[in-house]
Amino acid sequence: MNNRMLRGALIAAVYTALGLAPGLSAISFGPLQFRVAESLTVLPILYVEAIPGLFIGVLLVNLFGSPLGPLDVILGSLATLLAAYLTYRLRKTNWAYWPPVIVNAIVVSIVLHLTLELDWPYIVTVLFIGISQAAVVFTLGKLLIKKLRVHAENETLRR
Repeated sequence: MNNRMLRGALIAAVYTALGLAPGLSAISFGPLQFRVAESLTVLPILYVEAIPGLFIGVLLVNLFGSPLGPLDVILGSLATLLAAYLTYRLRKTNWAYWPPVIVNAIVVSIVLHLTLELDWPYIVTVLFIGISQAAVVFTLGKLLIKKLRVHAENETLRR
């Protein structure tokens, strides 16, 4: 197994572990969610192999943890795949952090409205999901990228 495959598998495993962790899964689903695993959605900025890793991780978390059923498994996973690809494409810009926020706000809100029959307007759910997603991405996600970049620079200097 090469390094990229291993890294992709590790990203999937870490996302799954964080997404299904008993203390964290309680805040990972619903109209206002702080899924700590979503901090990993910025990894395509540094690693192309994060794209399939994130897709598989979300697929497993939604398959085994989501109370929203098959619609969340399918649409949630595909939303992550699209967001990860867009993040990778935008990786050299300041816009790279936005795809997981925007795509999830739109798609997860659709899933929530179709499965939970919420009593408030769709746009309110988009705002809730977008704000909670942005909170994770722009705090934990940005910190993660910063630390990984410093680590990579230190490794380069040691060689």
